[in-house]
Amino acid sequence: MLEVLAALSASAAAGIRIALPLLALELLRGECLWSNVPVLAHISGQVRLAILCSWSLLEIIVSKKLMGQRALQIVQLICSPFAGAFAAIFTLQSIAAPNWIIGLIGGLFAFVLQAVQAGYFYRRRGFPVWFVCGQDVLGVLLAVLAVKQPQVGGIIALGLFLLAVGSYQELSRWYYRKDSR
Repeated sequence: MLEVLAALSASAAAGIRIALPLLALELLRGECLWSNVPVLAHISGQVRLAILCSWSLLEIIVSKKLMGQRALQIVQLICSPFAGAFAAIFTLQSIAAPNWIIGLIGGLFAFVLQAVQAGYFYRRRGFPVWFVCGQDVLGVLLAVLAVKQPQVGGIIALGLFLLAVGSYQELSRWYYRKDSR
């Protein structure tokens, strides 16, 4: 059960931001992190770290301006299912379910969180800088909790999921009211 909560926490982190939580997981778990993913296991640790650092820095810098946020929303919406699946598989050590099922659930979880964020982004016409900084902190916090305190991270992730489902319903009502005018 703890590993499932850890996988949910890591997937939620990847659903909020992509590279920053994966970088945090890489730094916390080290080389054993990528051993479950056949293609990525053959890439050198230094190369993976350089890619994640560069992508994280790009996410942090680009997310502070409106045009950067728009471009980042599209990239994150496309990449979040893959990052969520990778993060869920990374946090597992031994569980009876096949990796592809855990990856599918993690990817869908991350996609739902990212889709609700994208909806709010376009509804509010961008996010303020304090909100973007909060996303960065929450993404790293959930990644750290996935490794150090999986129960707490999983409960926070489930709370975020419930919040996302409620927010989706509100966004849906707003969209249909906007179209009926």
